[in-house]
Amino acid sequence: MPPFDPPLNAALSLASNLLGVRFDPYQVTNFLVEIEGLVVGGFSECSGLQAETEFLDYREGGVNEYMHRFAGASKYPPLVLKHGITQIDGLWSWHQDVIQGKIKRRNGTIYLLDRQQIPVIWWNFKEAFPYKWAGPDLRADSGNVAVESVELSHRGLSRPSLGNLVAGIGAEISGSIGLSGGF
Repeated sequence: MPPFDPPLNAALSLASNLLGVRFDPYQVTNFLVEIEGLVVGGFSECSGLQAETEFLDYREGGVNEYMHRFAGASKYPPLVLKHGITQIDGLWSWHQDVIQGKIKRRNGTIYLLDRQQIPVIWWNFKEAFPYKWAGPDLRADSGNVAVESVELSHRGLSRPSLGNLVAGIGAEISGSIGLSGGF
């Protein structure tokens, strides 16, 4: 399969060869969830980072070699957050407000961390609210941690690209030291 971004792949390859820097995949065990500026707790699981664009097939009369495919609406499944129950009850309170009809949509971010616990990739979700809460299965014969689950309905995901981040950092640096033209 050909590389998606040849200049970026060439730069990464050069950095790897000259500097001995490795670009290993990140582990799924290091992540944080932040909602409206607050880290809402350590989660044992986060799922639902998906986006799907529906399509419509259209068969044109007399054309038998292919079918036209038109893009439709995009949809996002709920984000599912699971963690051990503690006295911190911000998500529970937010869900209780929804039950009482006080819907407050909030934006948030899911950060994937590297081994030094530094955010390296993140996904922003917008206008979310908790629509489902599930408590733990309580069993006297088990020594497992009591886990609760909260599902968030949201209106989309975005992920800043490396190019946008580098351009933004360059603009910040050039502005702070008085350079024109940026990097």
